[in-house]
Order: sequence, then structure tokens, then C-alpha cells
Amino acid sequence: MITLKSQREIEAMAESGAIIAGMHQELRKLIKPGISTWAIEEFGRKYIEDHGGRAAQIGFEGFEYATTISVNDEVAHAFPRKGLFLNEGDIVKVDTVVDLNGAYSDSAWTYAVGEVSPEVQRLMDVTKQALYIGIDQAQVGNRLGDIGAAINAFVEDENGYGNVRDYIGHGIGPTMHEEPAVPHYGVAGHGLRLKPGMTITIEPMVNLGGWEVETDQEDGWTVRTLDGSWSAQYEHVIAITNDGPKILTSQDPEFDAKYLL
Repeated sequence: MITLKSQREIEAMAESGAIIAGMHQELRKLIKPGISTWAIEEFGRKYIEDHGGRAAQIGFEGFEYATTISVNDEVAHAFPRKGLFLNEGDIVKVDTVVDLNGAYSDSAWTYAVGEVSPEVQRLMDVTKQALYIGIDQAQVGNRLGDIGAAINAFVEDENGYGNVRDYIGHGIGPTMHEEPAVPHYGVAGHGLRLKPGMTITIEPMVNLGGWEVETDQEDGWTVRTLDGSWSAQYEHVIAITNDGPKILTSQDPEFDAKYLL
């Protein structure tokens, strides 16, 4: 079911999104070579709770953690681990969901650990740009296929990277995952038409190699690239409005000025 949000509900989601944004802003300073992914988890959970939110991933389909923390070839959904320490040149994806008095927000971000190679930096840059290319298509009257087609053309056709098909964006609020499904590939002019009041995530996952992924059998959660190539991801929650797409999880008001409520 797709729920159309009122202005009041969208503003409440933006308040929830501000908690995630603040957490990510702090992680920029925290994530350095030698830190464990468990320390990131502990910080993230405490930050969310200290700011009045609930880490909504805890308990979701049996998941036990406030964050998913995926390193290098891990695409998504990896557990925080006490014995996993980040090294110079790694990249780490941190994803979380916040529930603030029933208003949900969801955001993932990729961080360089120290200095990364030019190849990896370009992967991060292209993936982040792909997110904003998708956001620019999230206009009233456009269709979901316009978002996916624009992202896929940029990621695969222009840059030659693998655009993950198996995991996609989604509607959000008043639950974590709701309709519509928001693929990062598709055919322009096809799919559901976007209406004011829809709130969705756009969250491309981009691989240095092929787009294919697999799930670790050992834990049943961790998603890796099939070919072992590294992967990046960026995610925002977007409100569809008559004034254009509005980012509800913005970490950088100056950069995102045209997308703010």
C-alpha cells in the first residue's frame, strides 16, 4: 500500500531524518584506520537514542543491530563485528533506520577509511552522483522508470560499473518498507506515476565489477559482489512535492539547498 503524506507528516519525517544526518556527520570524524565496525555500531545506536529516536532495524526480521556496516566487497546488510578493524584504504557503508515518534527515515553513506585509491574514489563519486541523478527525476508526473533509467544510464552506460539489481529503493513511512518498489534501473516513461505526498528512498548500490551479488550462507544477511569487486552506496529519503523532490535526510544543507523543505 502506498501512503501519501501530509505536510505535517513530511516535516516529522524530516525531523527523524535530521537524527540520521547528524549521526552521519559525526561518523565522518569517527571513521579512521583502526576503528572496529562494532565501535561504529555502538556510536550509532547511542547517537540515535540520545536524540530521542529508536534504531528501527533492531528486531526487524530478527536483525539484532542498529546499523548495517558493510566493508569493501560487502554490498549491504553486513553485521557490525567486534573483531573487524578498518584499514587504510578501505571503504565502509553504514546504513540505519530511525523511528522518531512513528516517523521513519533511512539513509546509507559510504566512507573512505583514510586515503583510498583513485579507482575507489571514482567509484564513490560516481555512486553519489548517481543518487542525485535519480533524485532529479523524482518529480510529480514522472514515473518510477524515469528514476531507474537515469541512474542505470549513468552508472553502466557512461561509467561502465555494475548497477546492483537485486536490492532497490522503497516507499517509507509509516513503516520501514512499503510500496512502491523503486528500482535503480528501468525504462523511462514506464512504471508508477509519482504523486505529491509520496515518500521514497533512492539508494543505488554500484560495483566496480559486475552487478551480480550473492548472500553469505553463514549468516544469511551479508550481501557481497559475486566477483569480489568493491561496492559503494548512498541513500536519501525523498518526499515528492509540487515544488520538486525534497531530501529529508540531508547531511549538507548548502550542497542540498535546492532540495530542502
